[in-house]
Amino acid sequence: MTELTNASLAAEHCSTLLRLARQAVEQAAAGRAGPSPRLEDFPEALRAPRATFVTLTCHGGLRGCIGALQASIPLVEDVIEHARSAATEDFRFPPVRPEEAPEIEIEISILSEPAPLVYRDAEDLMARLRPGIDGVILVSGLHRATFLPQVWEKVPHASHFLDLLCEKAGLPPRAWHTAHPDILTYQVQSFHETAAADR
Repeated sequence: MTELTNASLAAEHCSTLLRLARQAVEQAAAGRAGPSPRLEDFPEALRAPRATFVTLTCHGGLRGCIGALQASIPLVEDVIEHARSAATEDFRFPPVRPEEAPEIEIEISILSEPAPLVYRDAEDLMARLRPGIDGVILVSGLHRATFLPQVWEKVPHASHFLDLLCEKAGLPPRAWHTAHPDILTYQVQSFHETAAADR
């Protein structure tokens, strides 16, 4: 689990969000609406606006990932919306089928507010990034992309990480080295289903 330095959720709140995300994925896969929770039924920590990403995996492979970088709606609603979207609207994958849903594992990442990273040049940029801690947003003109901190687990070297992020944004891999794009960083609290009891 990756923790935010502040405003982290308690374990019972994480379990509530995972349960709602599970319901959202299963109902979306079945072509049904919902869930539609009443905000007044939840504690303030789950009603406050927060930005999230919901990541779906199946047998260790990515099956969908949708999220937002800026908080705009209550946390419970944000998680439900992105869980449904990850199951049905990620253009990289076909919609999750009802028979697949039990095999899907869900991870939720709650983002801190992105902050600009000031750097001098490419070497300074690599030195200032914190592998395993920072999520990174790269912006160059109309091009924009992000990697969650979890991506560092598979791409631990900053230069390769930035190359792939540029490609995701539709830029040449070395654009971060020559074009001085805007870089913002954020941190996440991430948590995922670990056993059948979470479902």
